[in-house]
Amino acid sequence: METASQPLAVTVAITRKADPSRNSEMLAWVRAGTTLAEDFPGFLGVGWMRPVLGSTEWHMLYRFADADALHAWEESPQRRWWLSSAQGMVEHTRVERRTGIEGWFDPPREHSVSDLTPAAPPRWKQAVTIWLGFFPVSLLATVTLGHLIAGQNAVVRTLVTTLCLTPLMAYLVLPQVTKMLQWWLQGQPPPWRR
Repeated sequence: METASQPLAVTVAITRKADPSRNSEMLAWVRAGTTLAEDFPGFLGVGWMRPVLGSTEWHMLYRFADADALHAWEESPQRRWWLSSAQGMVEHTRVERRTGIEGWFDPPREHSVSDLTPAAPPRWKQAVTIWLGFFPVSLLATVTLGHLIAGQNAVVRTLVTTLCLTPLMAYLVLPQVTKMLQWWLQGQPPPWRR
């Protein structure tokens, strides 16, 4: 039985800089943005923090149920107005979007807002997911490339194989496997039982 795959929630991480002397204005601005975003369908939460008291950096996360809901918020007149209201006070320095397996390879962070993003799956589930993608791709590479590079030494064979498999795994296979297994990775019931 086929079921439609569950859309992946999207978390956006933004680093903004603001003068610490404008702390009260910054807090009011953040709260106003949160209030506006809460009214949008698919909004799942928001959080913000500063690494240390008096820091110029503010780290903000917001999460939407899927890419379409996120797009509706990001292209809305409400958000444009909100962002324009901070001109001269806030500098946007970094924006990242996260879904699926991407976040697994991030370095550990000292601070996190754990209630906004689901916890990373256990390492054994990550390993199984990677293996489920890697085994068939590796087997295919062995069958197709194996005879072409059979006479080469081990370093050349490994180099050619990994140069072919790494982008294939990172951009095609792992995102698809992660999407199909999202329910299992997050400890939810399978789609056919909902």
